[in-house]
Amino acid sequence: MAGYIEQIREQIGNSPIILVGSAIIVMNDKKEILFQQRSDTEEWGLPGGSMETGESLEETAERELIEETGLKAKKLKLMDILSGKELYFKHPNGDEVYNVICVYMAEGISGELEKNGSESLNLKYFSTKELPPHMDQRAKLIIDKYFNEI
Repeated sequence: MAGYIEQIREQIGNSPIILVGSAIIVMNDKKEILFQQRSDTEEWGLPGGSMETGESLEETAERELIEETGLKAKKLKLMDILSGKELYFKHPNGDEVYNVICVYMAEGISGELEKNGSESLNLKYFSTKELPPHMDQRAKLIIDKYFNEI
């Protein structure tokens, strides 16, 4: 994906683009939600990321879940598709995006939890009653929508 987005950025610089991707809700047996602490902003968010060319949204979710957490889902259940001005994000490097996020619930998790690559500082499960500090706004919108009554 880096190549595709890099090509666009070479053309338009930091100007806003519409970026399509997936976010994955992973819950453990205690009904805690898995969060990833991002290395670029140090904020806590849900695992997920941008679609690559030729990829389906479900394939994006599967790939990002494995890349960012080491986990694999037996099934991904589509929960929602979110878009709008609330999903605007400005990256630390100045790149601006309006996200279109397909939210999936992961079911039948297998594998060992491990942070892979340079995108994550930490991975940790949090109770919905004690969410992480310094939470990514996009993750906060998703959590508020689905878990505000848990």
